[in-house]
Amino acid sequence: MAHGVGPWPGGSEDWPDDPHYDPELLAHGDTRNVIDRYRYWRMEAIVADLDERRHGFHVAIENWQHDMNIGSIVRSANAFAADTVHIIGRRRWNKRGAMVTDRYQHVDHHADVAGFAVWAREAGLPIIAVDNVAGAVPIEAFEWPEHCVLLFGQEGPGLSAEATEAADAIVEITQFGSTRSLNASAAAAIAMHSWVLTHARPGPVEPR
Repeated sequence: MAHGVGPWPGGSEDWPDDPHYDPELLAHGDTRNVIDRYRYWRMEAIVADLDERRHGFHVAIENWQHDMNIGSIVRSANAFAADTVHIIGRRRWNKRGAMVTDRYQHVDHHADVAGFAVWAREAGLPIIAVDNVAGAVPIEAFEWPEHCVLLFGQEGPGLSAEATEAADAIVEITQFGSTRSLNASAAAAIAMHSWVLTHARPGPVEPR
């Protein structure tokens, strides 16, 4: 199924007189994967509008391996209007799964867990690690702080010991089947949505 819209109907004299709009997109159409509200908008205008409505949670991801889940987590962070995504470890990460949502999502980098923890403390944000480990609080029973950082580990090994020690709380996603763990990007989306259910107001439903 084709995505997007074609050129703005009519000639340039019919274009909306609004600085949000991009003349190139108005002239040639907008095939980007954005909600209808942002059709034909300049990228900078979309980011500025998102900055007015971003939520109080951040997302942090350890990046010690070549993990394709990072891009998918960034995409979910954009979908749930996270404040910022923090990449801990290697600066380079696989962006394929992000589907270019990283253009609209603030992404920051921290060289190691220690530096990230210092930043979180100075920002006054508790670190909530998400991992299925002994002593973790079931997500259904956890009270999400309105302002916090959700910290995720790598696919397979999960969070490093240093990351677990830096956390103010550890939350686990309750499972009922035979598998030992969820896909990292799926777990991240579940955790973000759990925060949203606690603190966010429902928005308008966008047509597909």
